[in-house]
Amino acid sequence: MQLGVEMEFWVVDELGDLCDGHDLTEAHELAIPEFVESLVEVTTPPRGSPAGIAESLADVLDTLLVRARETDRRLVPLGTPLTTTDSPVVSARGDVLERIYGEGLDVAKNCAGTHVHFEQGVVARQLNLLTALDPALALVSSSPFYGGERLATSSRAYAYRYKAGHDVGKFRDLWAYTDDPEQWDQRLQHLYEELRSMALNRGVTVEEYVDLFDPEDVVVTPVRLRRETPTVEWRSPDTTLPSQVVTLLEDLEPLVAKTADLPVEVGDPGVTNDAIGVPAYAELQQLSSAAIERGLDSPFVWKYLEAYGIDTTRYHPLADQFYAGDTIGEERARRVRLEAARLLERDVDALYTTVTERR
Repeated sequence: MQLGVEMEFWVVDELGDLCDGHDLTEAHELAIPEFVESLVEVTTPPRGSPAGIAESLADVLDTLLVRARETDRRLVPLGTPLTTTDSPVVSARGDVLERIYGEGLDVAKNCAGTHVHFEQGVVARQLNLLTALDPALALVSSSPFYGGERLATSSRAYAYRYKAGHDVGKFRDLWAYTDDPEQWDQRLQHLYEELRSMALNRGVTVEEYVDLFDPEDVVVTPVRLRRETPTVEWRSPDTTLPSQVVTLLEDLEPLVAKTADLPVEVGDPGVTNDAIGVPAYAELQQLSSAAIERGLDSPFVWKYLEAYGIDTTRYHPLADQFYAGDTIGEERARRVRLEAARLLERDVDALYTTVTERR
């Protein structure tokens, strides 16, 4: 199975303040600008294993970190910037989204995630299993703070799902299981037309809308079906240290690969010789809420993940390493960003060393 990863990182200056980082992407072809100036995205080409993903991430991030150091900047692997960023939108698509959603887009401007692409196989099974694995976001949660307040273990996921407003809800929520990928496409087409109406009502021209949007990317749901790639995209987790993403892939890739041979059925969670069991959707929603709010501190969550053979003791989420407190001020946030940047640099060095030794 071919895999691909996208990871978003904040860019800060030597004091820990968010700053423009889009020129950093000139250092490597697999680094691309995000829609706000203080975010950059790192991508990988399709690779056939988690080890291959590790190699690609080490290569692009090592290059990007060198360029950042040369210009007194750092990359930060946190799901949110901790406090609110007023980083401006710097893309045509972002500008149109801001016109459509107004302040509703502020949540997206303050979130950074990891997206994993799995090569399409038996698509309905993959969609349903990855939906059921939404609580695995607890394994790599990286920021409990959003807008200076402690919201949840994954404040990014909490903000996306509960704070973005009614107009955004249908475009961002976890969808129920499906037996028919065509129904998934039909729902996307309906939302594409609905967003088009919203855009036209806010002064966006038909030409602008058609040029910047297509049905498969009008939603920011935790699971997306990508026809052009073609992949099933899992968008649940925060951005974090790349080694943690590789560990996550080592656990998830074998599970998703089993969908080639085993049906995915509602029942007892876990894998048997006959099927992959997933919880009823209502129970899954409760699990996801617990994963977002409490992470691995919830026995409900870690026992669920271990039912799929995931050893949760292998994970040490960055969100659990923050000091206790209900709020975080700007001065403390700057220090935490710089500490997270140092953790990233050490992590990439270790990953790069491991990859080099394998070669």
